[in-house]
Amino acid sequence: MKKTFKLSHPTIKYPRLVEATKNEVKKYLKRERNKKLPEYADFWGFDCRFGQTEALAEEIHVAQINEKISFAESQEWTEFYLEILAAPAQRTKRDAADEQEEDEDLENAESDDDR
Repeated sequence: MKKTFKLSHPTIKYPRLVEATKNEVKKYLKRERNKKLPEYADFWGFDCRFGQTEALAEEIHVAQINEKISFAESQEWTEFYLEILAAPAQRTKRDAADEQEEDEDLENAESDDDR
């Protein structure tokens, strides 16, 4: 999906347009995630870009889409550009050293909570 969303309409109020946009994005992500994965892939990854125009769009994480749309609403933008490209991805194994560091961090956090 590469689309410039218009947030101005003669009869539809601004907050409804914003909610409709969020809903359209949510439906698109769900539709893409339900597509059949290739043999080598574990999940669908998404490459996303967001900005006031296509030229000003910056890369964002898929989880940031709603907050960016809310930001556009707070700034009262009349339009914004959103690009979401689905790509099959494969999970990478975590190193044993990374897991040990995480366990140590958790233990330290728990001991800090006990104080």
